[in-house]
Amino acid sequence: MICLEQAAKFLSDAQDILILTHKSPDGDTIGSAFALMHALHRLGKRADVLCQDPIAPYYSYLFENGKYDTTLENLPFEPKTLVSVDVADQKLLGEKLSQYANRIDLSVDHHASNTGYAKQLLLRSDAAANCELMLDLIEAMGVKLDQQIVDSLYTGIVTDTGCFRYPSTTVQTHIAAQKLLLAGAQMRLIHRLMLESTSRGKVQLICDALHSLRYELDGKCAVISLMRDRINELQVTDDELEGLSSLPRSIEGVQVGVTLRQFKSYQGYKISVRTDTTVDACAICKRLGGGGHAGAAGCTIEGKDVTLEQAYQKILESVRVELCQ
Repeated sequence: MICLEQAAKFLSDAQDILILTHKSPDGDTIGSAFALMHALHRLGKRADVLCQDPIAPYYSYLFENGKYDTTLENLPFEPKTLVSVDVADQKLLGEKLSQYANRIDLSVDHHASNTGYAKQLLLRSDAAANCELMLDLIEAMGVKLDQQIVDSLYTGIVTDTGCFRYPSTTVQTHIAAQKLLLAGAQMRLIHRLMLESTSRGKVQLICDALHSLRYELDGKCAVISLMRDRINELQVTDDELEGLSSLPRSIEGVQVGVTLRQFKSYQGYKISVRTDTTVDACAICKRLGGGGHAGAAGCTIEGKDVTLEQAYQKILESVRVELCQ
């Protein structure tokens, strides 16, 4: 593990830097990646962002000229340096980027469950969002905060903290947000796009999710499921689904909220776990090969013939074990 100054020097010396996000990108991995890319551009370096999955168009305010279309097939340069951001495990890069999995030079992350896959790791597990750490890193690189950088970083902090509502939010999180707002981050625009805009398809899917709701373990656990046929029918993109993970945990008396989402391939389920301060979500997911934070974590149950009920029972058993600790 390296310190902030070492990571800043490494990036300041690096050339032709490709920044990798995790698959099914959320605001924190996107914000971290584009903030770093813009900062490296300010230093006169070639840098670009690559993600396995498409980045939603409502993030266009983070892109230079409002456009982003980089893919594995049209990289603007041959990367000499590979950096991952907000990626706890190399498998989270996704199958399409697996060629880079064992070549990461630097991982910048805030997940305590980081597997140490990169040659160098800058980790701050007490940061509520990876963008909180990225702010410190960019400042350590001597880059002046500009509009694109502060908008990118504020986006990550707002989305990963649920607009400062999640238990991971600290005084330092608010201090970071204050610094970004004072530097010109577009608070109203970002709040509207990230938190106050919902498609009709997503609204219907929320109704379906609540219809699937099941209470378990004397009401301490609530579980919802999202099936791929219905997601496709409503034309809801996977990036729109991230916020639904907080739904079951928000119910009064529920200590553990679980969301099961069927993969696009239909071959298994992505599981998101949200907990109150009395239960460790990361411990629940680690039993199934996943990880994350104490209050928010995830894992997958994969297999061509895995049924919803099988996945349901596996995660429920892990929750049961943790609640009995």
